[in-house]
Amino acid sequence: MASGKRAQLRQAAQAFCSAFASQKPPEEIFSHFSKSDDVVAYEHGLPQLAPFLGREFRGQDGIKEYFQTISGSLSYENMKFSNFVVDEEEKKVSVRGEAKFTWTSTEQSWDEVFTYVLEFDDSLKVKKYEVWADSGAAYLASQGILNELVGQK
Repeated sequence: MASGKRAQLRQAAQAFCSAFASQKPPEEIFSHFSKSDDVVAYEHGLPQLAPFLGREFRGQDGIKEYFQTISGSLSYENMKFSNFVVDEEEKKVSVRGEAKFTWTSTEQSWDEVFTYVLEFDDSLKVKKYEVWADSGAAYLASQGILNELVGQK
């Protein structure tokens, strides 16, 4: 039974990541989240660097606000996920992601490797969504100075 739960957690994480990578409509992405008021999205980083960093987005409205804030600042392409690590006891899955991100207002882009830790509820819905990413590149792109620092035009 233990390996069955591990497989279910991995499958739930893969389904969420696939929906996000495929840029599915927001309703489909939100369908992977718990309906609990305790659901939370948190992207690690200094809040001064980007509007989606360093603060909890809690509850259903918070999850929607987080993704609206992200989509208002960033676009992405070629997103893929690998290295799914399942912690069956804690109901968490850690996953490595890669994508090309663009800060939309400056059109400056960077390739990034990032990590998600997804915590699931008993219904295999995401209860906690944590992100560790390159907040420095995001900040520099938002200021329009990333390309000059990395030698791009």
